[in-house]
Amino acid sequence: MTTPDPTMLDLTGLAPRPAQVWGAVRLVPLVRDEPLHDLRLRPELYGDAAGQAEADPPPAHLSYVPHGFVATWTGDGTPAAAFGTQLSADGNSAPTATMGLRFHRRTARRQAKDRLRFLPAHLALEGYLALHFGGPTIAWEEWSQRAIRQGLSPRVEEAYAGAEVRGLADALRIFEIHPGQCGVLLYVADALAAAFAVPHPDDYRALHPTLLQDLYGELIHHYATLMPPVPDFRARIPDAQIRSLAHLRTAVAEQESAWAHFHDTTMATGLLEQAYTWQRVYRMGRFTLSRFLPLFRPKQENHIGEAITDDRGRIAFLKTFRLSEAQVRRGHLLSRLADNDWHLADTAAGLGIDKARLGLRLASAGFGYLLRQDVLDGYRRQARLRRA
Repeated sequence: MTTPDPTMLDLTGLAPRPAQVWGAVRLVPLVRDEPLHDLRLRPELYGDAAGQAEADPPPAHLSYVPHGFVATWTGDGTPAAAFGTQLSADGNSAPTATMGLRFHRRTARRQAKDRLRFLPAHLALEGYLALHFGGPTIAWEEWSQRAIRQGLSPRVEEAYAGAEVRGLADALRIFEIHPGQCGVLLYVADALAAAFAVPHPDDYRALHPTLLQDLYGELIHHYATLMPPVPDFRARIPDAQIRSLAHLRTAVAEQESAWAHFHDTTMATGLLEQAYTWQRVYRMGRFTLSRFLPLFRPKQENHIGEAITDDRGRIAFLKTFRLSEAQVRRGHLLSRLADNDWHLADTAAGLGIDKARLGLRLASAGFGYLLRQDVLDGYRRQARLRRA
């Protein structure tokens, strides 16, 4: 099921169009050359409730789950009718003063022969949370009994709902949806927060408001709160060169091409020019639902996400989540430990540091409980002696 072959993210068939700016938020529309008709998405609303998804294998993880996506496909490639957004009232729902709890059997579950329900972003987050979740594979003497018996349980990460990202609600309400738009790249203070793409323009119109219910990282929330408005990139065409409508059309096309090249080679390089490790989650007809993890490069842009690809590898659906620097450090440390069979000395040597510094890095990353207390105290004592 797992394919550890690092693969680039390819957005062939999705072209960026001129961005729209509101404060620190910049939305770059994505337009398909040809919409997909045999795969359609619709939202499934769960209300304002916490959700518990049963991982495979257990244990479960707890998260805020405002909505899910339902993918419907046809086996013969014929067009599939959109279900549209559906709202329902539950007379037995919990009072507004409390938080409800909804249980989900896996983050991706087949609902019918040609229908799959999955939780957007949670597929990717589950993959990140489960990263080397079992803990040390060999009981080296430095590891605590808790690490040996329980691994990384409980594993906790934090994110912000889109409603908490300053300016995002206004931007989504004010911005116009581009003709034929099938996706968007969301920037905050020109830092790429998320990429979102769907098969068909009708799907995007139905799912556009769900961007406000999605999860965003700590960096994005801080940038939206603290950073000033970003400049608008306006096209300028010298009128001296325009002699006819044909000249004007050519000049406009050149400006659009220049913007697309600048966007793909400058603004989106942190997403598009990096390798990922892909894991297949579900196969549905000619489409495959997968999630992907980065190689955890410290002090660089790192994204996790999920995608639906067709039989030619083209992106039909995409949703990404940008990791904070602290989350990248945790993923990097866990990956390096796993690469060295959780041997502290070998891992430290690979990082160019000693065991004590590695132990302190683990503690500062929130993994201090994995080490025996006397071992961690010894590392801290060595650090004090170095500073003395």
